[in-house]
Amino acid sequence: MYSQVEHPAGGYKKLFETAEELSSPVTAHVTGRIPTWLRGSLLRCGPGLFEVGSEPFYHLFDGQALLHKFDFKEGHVTYHRRFVRTDAYVRAMTEKRIVITEFGTYAYPDPCKNIFSRFFTYFKGVEVTDNALVNVYPVDLSKYVSVNGATAHPHIENDGTVYNIGNCFGKNFSLAYNIIRIPPLQADKEDPINKSEVVVQFPCSDRFKPSYVHSFGLTPNYIVFVETPVKINLLKFLSSWSLWGANYMDCFESNETMGVWLHVAEKKKGRLLNLKFRTSAFNLFHHINTYEDNGFLIVDLCTWKGFEFVYNYLYLANLRANWDEVKRQAEKAPQPEARRYVLPLSIDKADTGKNLVTLPYTTATATLRSDETIWLEPEVIFSGPRHAFEFPQINYTKYGGKPYTYTYGLGLNHFVPDRLCKLNVKTKETWVWQEPDAYPSEPIFVSHPDALEEDDGVVLSIVISPGVGPKPAFLLILNAKDMSEVARAEVEVNIPVTFHGCFKRA
Repeated sequence: MYSQVEHPAGGYKKLFETAEELSSPVTAHVTGRIPTWLRGSLLRCGPGLFEVGSEPFYHLFDGQALLHKFDFKEGHVTYHRRFVRTDAYVRAMTEKRIVITEFGTYAYPDPCKNIFSRFFTYFKGVEVTDNALVNVYPVDLSKYVSVNGATAHPHIENDGTVYNIGNCFGKNFSLAYNIIRIPPLQADKEDPINKSEVVVQFPCSDRFKPSYVHSFGLTPNYIVFVETPVKINLLKFLSSWSLWGANYMDCFESNETMGVWLHVAEKKKGRLLNLKFRTSAFNLFHHINTYEDNGFLIVDLCTWKGFEFVYNYLYLANLRANWDEVKRQAEKAPQPEARRYVLPLSIDKADTGKNLVTLPYTTATATLRSDETIWLEPEVIFSGPRHAFEFPQINYTKYGGKPYTYTYGLGLNHFVPDRLCKLNVKTKETWVWQEPDAYPSEPIFVSHPDALEEDDGVVLSIVISPGVGPKPAFLLILNAKDMSEVARAEVEVNIPVTFHGCFKRA
């Protein structure tokens, strides 16, 4: 079902050219027929400014945040975009230089300052960028709860309650990970952020080296945190970053010998379960879904093997990297997989040495060892020929944290998005949309308002075709059942790469 499509460097790198704001929305040209029930806005976020004056940003995660909006109304579509007025953006525009260090770009001191004033500014604390190019969060949560940051993938329950995770300093100044909860707006109309609270604290396997955290699992009764061997060296961050001109990316390292630790807590009681789940090393961006079934937790993940993940995705996402080198490194990297892990919640020491998984529909295993650790082996639910299934999306409103069947994802070919995929996690059947010289974004599933089936709806994706025709970008609308094209809305402006977003119904 998969065809190999090569990506010429010139076409691909046009995804990372600076874009201008639009003064007003532009009307898109629609081919096909947009469903009349599809009313609302698709919001997407990504980098849009890749240099300030003569100073370039060096990494995919550094370009200044550009917010995109496609509006749907009565079969018509308009497109609009604006830069997010972060401190990093405003100061860069004001001073006409890169002022705050980003993930892979170091901000050099103001050349107008003398050497002594520059030296003493290093002792005023590290300036952390607020460049919200991955996803937008309206406030700095560290001002309200004990976290130093939060992920771009919060869980939002149907009543509006928000859960997220961030690292913090725990007991004896050792690192830990806090799960925070923000309640929905209540009758007193007080800002819910003021009522934020820490639900539970997960310990860190290394006192001074927290793991990179991108997402976590949530069910009606449990929270699952996957601690991977990709580490952030805080001592290096606090010393080298400040004094020697390094950046965030330089502070990543790997501890493959630790493998992966999976932590589980009761959501309502905020109590850690004394269960030691372990498995071999992998790296992780996105949870697909997590749910409960007959005394087990099913945890579906998009995984990458080996430290090559850090090198390839974090280092070679450098915008100035050699494309041929990116391809060579991608060929050497271990094959990414979508995996299912099954965690038993009830343990009997008499079962030492046995597989504890009794569910009939999975080949995943969990073996109790004599040291009371539970060793997990996964079931592979997707493994393409050098293709990653990433940026997974499900019918989250109805099936988030519950048993489900379908997930939609972005197919990465040599780390470049070139297809949209639908996966049946039960049968492993796949459906694919692909078009030559076209680079889609993360698929967003939108359910039909009267849907009776899980996959009754459409899939939305911004597709960029920088080397084809007069219209370099379009919004693609697919039938979520078979991934066939329903319509597309073309615009006559280039759209840079986007990471994440959501659909807001009208």
